Amino acid sequence: MLKSKTYQFWFCTGSQDLYGDVCLAHVAEHSQKIVEALNASGNLPYEVVWKPTLITNELIRKTLNEANTDETCAGVITWMHTFSPAKSWILGLQEYRKPLLHFHTQFNREIPYDTIDMDFMNENQAAHGDREYGHIFSRLGMERKVIMGYWEDADVQKKIGSWMRTAVGVIESSHIRVMRIADNMRNVAVTEGDKVEAQIKFGWEIDAYPVNEIAAEVEAVSKGDIDALVEEYYDKYEILLEGRDEKEFREHVAVQAGIEIGFERFLEAKNYQAIVTHFGDLGSLKQLPGLAIQRLMEKGYGFAGEGDWKTAAMVRLMKIMTQGMKDAKGTSFMEDYTYNLVPGKEGILQAHMLEVCPTVADGKISIKEQPLSMGDREDPARLVFTSKTGPAVATSLIDLGDRFRLIINDVDCKKVEKPMPKLPVATAFWTPQPNLQTGAEAWILAGGAHHTAFSYDLTSEQMGDWAACMGIEAVYIDKDTTIRQFKSELLWNSVAYRK
Repeated sequence: MLKSKTYQFWFCTGSQDLYGDVCLAHVAEHSQKIVEALNASGNLPYEVVWKPTLITNELIRKTLNEANTDETCAGVITWMHTFSPAKSWILGLQEYRKPLLHFHTQFNREIPYDTIDMDFMNENQAAHGDREYGHIFSRLGMERKVIMGYWEDADVQKKIGSWMRTAVGVIESSHIRVMRIADNMRNVAVTEGDKVEAQIKFGWEIDAYPVNEIAAEVEAVSKGDIDALVEEYYDKYEILLEGRDEKEFREHVAVQAGIEIGFERFLEAKNYQAIVTHFGDLGSLKQLPGLAIQRLMEKGYGFAGEGDWKTAAMVRLMKIMTQGMKDAKGTSFMEDYTYNLVPGKEGILQAHMLEVCPTVADGKISIKEQPLSMGDREDPARLVFTSKTGPAVATSLIDLGDRFRLIINDVDCKKVEKPMPKLPVATAFWTPQPNLQTGAEAWILAGGAHHTAFSYDLTSEQMGDWAACMGIEAVYIDKDTTIRQFKSELLWNSVAYRK
């Protein structure tokens, strides 16, 4: 199981000494109370750490550089309590390297009409200070997230919590290492990409291994370890023999258990967090990894098929962003397969040959074994289920040659109209926003892949914020999309993001 890190976010308040020590004491007191309230709210996934008020160039620079080097700090939240001359922040911001949230709030909710005087006005002027501070970001051309609202309001706190998950995704991106078994599927374009540029942009390391090097780790797994995991499978999942010999069925399940254990040991030993396979290059493996990969995804590993390392890294990234989320509905690798074009029931059937993460399952999960025409190996065991309903987001990271583009589509997941008893794979069914026709046309115009990194638990805003932090193009397909507007946006972006 991949372990998550414990991150913190620093709360840095800006002010200056123009109004004296009493004012600065109030500033410190106010910011401490805000931090205490945020931490007690239950709306943030990570702890906020209060830092002393920043009033000088030297202290600002020192604090932001300390944030850069502190491995537990995933980002900084800044608030300009009083008039805060922004030139003092220039050097510190230029040297700062992590996500930053500009929290535009003020300590008091309401203007104190009966008592307000110039002392109060001078002390409580975030409306002034935050504009001065915001200007310098725009002047420097720096990326930041801006959230405006009152600090005690739950909806504002939840927005901060949502941004925290994106910030952790930015930080963890540089720790993602993808293990490629063999190479990309031959003659497939969209799964290809510039691995050097991906490491420059995202920090990802993408390495290839001969399949038999990993297969040797699988073959070294002891029978005792395999038998113990098979028992876990049989306890946890429904077994669907469907007329197959029980002994043979169990032997095939045992093959997947050996693959799960062997792959995970190899990934752990080599420090990889994502994996891609290719059904055309299985070496000495007895089966295409199916159930084994599904279980690894459930443990937090990224995955994509046919050598698609970009999607595998994105699945891992999105799993990081959702870690610890209460009532999470799941994140998985998906693939577009076939349409339902019946008026009023339009949608896309999502699946893969075998590998859909069980975190997205709705209800019971079963183990099936069926022949697989690809791979020329014995019938692989796989987990079969249908996916949850509700809103979700599907993303596709593509390489356009001169830049990366992240395509973000809001989708509505539904139940299929009828059972599919002869389809032996896990499935999802969704209608892209704003509707199937416009959504599919826009996806194709943007160059989107047939593979997606998919999540019920993230939003298009979070994924777009991640892309902005990475300095790459993002395009949104949602309820407001029209083809005319979308084509214009693609044209503008081709100029704005040109190297």
